[in-house]
Amino acid sequence: MLGEFKQFVLRGNVLDLAVGVVLGVAFNAVVQAFTDGVLMAAVAALFGEPNFDAIVWGLGDGELRVGALLTALVNLLLVGLALFAVVKAVNALRDRADREESAEPAAKPAPSDEAVLLTEIRDLLRDGRR
Repeated sequence: MLGEFKQFVLRGNVLDLAVGVVLGVAFNAVVQAFTDGVLMAAVAALFGEPNFDAIVWGLGDGELRVGALLTALVNLLLVGLALFAVVKAVNALRDRADREESAEPAAKPAPSDEAVLLTEIRDLLRDGRR
């Protein structure tokens, strides 16, 4: 059973998935820090508060916490904007790298031994006719 578990864990797709999850968590931390520290600070500068949680509507004996919904929607839009900017930048870098790669002339492959021999035979035959 231990051997089967070892085979399962060491399969490529399981390791790739684990790496993807760890990178996803780290990237989420970066996006959240950018959203909370930069974008929500801009919202606070514009509206005077970093969130809208204080907005509450009374409904009979209860409360509708509309502000929490607004804060969540603003966070969603800001995270989406941040992700869009990151993906756009990565795509621009990829496009630039692809253009630079395609702009470089392809190195001419070295001729095979047969091609070199045939070229020499052709040259000898051409020289022999003169």
